[in-house]
Amino acid sequence: MKPDKRWTIKPADEAVVNKLYDELQIQPALCRLLAVRNIKDFESARLFFRPELSHLHDPFLMKGMKRAVERITEGIEWHERIMVYGDYDVDGTTAVALVYRFLRDHYKGPLSYYIPHRYREGYGISRQGIDFAHRNGYTLMITLDCGIKSVEMIAYAQSLGIDVIVCDHHLPDSTLPPAIAILNPKQNDCKYPYKELSGCGIGFKLVSALAMQWKVPFAEIEKYLDLVATSIAADIVPIDGENRILAHYGVKQINECPCLAIATLKELGGVQKDLTISDLVFVIGPRVNAAGRMDDAKKAVEFFSESDTVRIQELAAALHSDNDDRKEIDKSITEEALSILNDEEIYHGRKSTVLFRPHWHKGVVGIVASRLIDHYYRPTIVLTSANGKATGSARSVSGFNIYEAIHECRELLDNYGGHFFAAGMTMDETKVEAFITKFEDIVSSTITVEQQTPEIEIDAEIPLTLVKPAFYNIIKQFEPFGPANMKPIFLTRNVYNYQGSTQVVKEQHLRVVAHQKNGAVVEGIGFGLGDKYDIVTGGPFDMLYTIEENEYNGNTRLQIRVVDVKRAGSWSSPKTPLA
Repeated sequence: MKPDKRWTIKPADEAVVNKLYDELQIQPALCRLLAVRNIKDFESARLFFRPELSHLHDPFLMKGMKRAVERITEGIEWHERIMVYGDYDVDGTTAVALVYRFLRDHYKGPLSYYIPHRYREGYGISRQGIDFAHRNGYTLMITLDCGIKSVEMIAYAQSLGIDVIVCDHHLPDSTLPPAIAILNPKQNDCKYPYKELSGCGIGFKLVSALAMQWKVPFAEIEKYLDLVATSIAADIVPIDGENRILAHYGVKQINECPCLAIATLKELGGVQKDLTISDLVFVIGPRVNAAGRMDDAKKAVEFFSESDTVRIQELAAALHSDNDDRKEIDKSITEEALSILNDEEIYHGRKSTVLFRPHWHKGVVGIVASRLIDHYYRPTIVLTSANGKATGSARSVSGFNIYEAIHECRELLDNYGGHFFAAGMTMDETKVEAFITKFEDIVSSTITVEQQTPEIEIDAEIPLTLVKPAFYNIIKQFEPFGPANMKPIFLTRNVYNYQGSTQVVKEQHLRVVAHQKNGAVVEGIGFGLGDKYDIVTGGPFDMLYTIEENEYNGNTRLQIRVVDVKRAGSWSSPKTPLA
């Protein structure tokens, strides 16, 4: 049986819950869902349920925007050669495609894009990219989803007569690059109200500002929101505030009038219903990411920028093939890594996992790190060899800032960067052992007991009688789901296996039929929970689940997706007011 997960009920201010109930007159459980999302009154609830494009912030509030628009306008007037440069992941390639397509529509001069090769050049602005720009006479470079840490490279570009505009959402260092303009709301002195835009989101704000300056109707740039939503989903940024508006209208665009590229990938992925953020994460994102992981991410930008249906089909097939290759390599490396962790005693009892094998494929080490956390729940780094250096990706566990832990090891690193939960780094191969020791020391001295146990956060406690279409129809209005607004997880206590109907299917999944003594009966599936069969059939149990629709043979009905179960009364938690 898998280790028990820690259940935590999200705290809600009861005064806020009661206020929302008085003002909205909806189920108390729904008011609780709003309260834990920091929605406190009728007006904020209205904005949450009815996002409006008119509530997007003025792009000129972002520091550097005025100068960026001026410099791009000058470049067009002077007929300069302009290069759009971006990272090789989904966020970077969608951002490059968005800005490139907009400029292509409004500038008939020399314009191109550049994506560094993951293996030959690595992350960020590369010397090869700058040299390419210089050889080909480019004098203005717009970087997207990268550049904020490229102090030396941008200084080098300047020395060659290339002006650089940086559009990035990663956390800046104390020393900023000498760019002509920097668009990053995380700069200390940037007054832009929302700080969590994706890289493509910042590209969209740049395009919005250019459209305002050039008197281009906003309706003409709404077509790019499908790219923005794809980046928000794939880059796992919070879906609140401005991102919620962009994601809402981006998903709407995808389902009503998507670009040819996304429509083709949807068809290739076998999705016949409307796409959700989850579909963008698991269907669209991996195929786009696979270009940079397995080959050359330039074809992802070409894919998003192409209008010829034949060429689109060719590129879609190439991305699909890359993704199939990625899955095979990912599976192979994960199995090898798990074997190492199981068999080698040195890894037993550690608070962190750092594995280095020179032959592993660089394009999948981040995915492998995430998969290892599913088995060994601890901060994890997977390294391989590239260009004579050890390079790799880090993934973290709930509540632990892995970027800060890596920062504490900076004297051993050539470079590094990332976020709270994910990061990347490069170091000399001779320093790997010292890094493993130092990183383990840092993690061991800072990680808490709670952070070493997987946690499931519960949104609200409800009776099974509430699992009805009317309730679910309002839950659907909480979409799009994602970080800061995850799909609600509900708790129901003291439920029973209904007439012995629960069974294990395909040796690992649990098909649950549960009921409460009030007569309510629900059906659902618990993927990977087959080992919890004895709990479900051994008496009253407490159950965590989400509510979803099951479509089969043209019929749609409600069911639950069981997340976890525990024996009733076997865990400690304060009772919350039931809906």
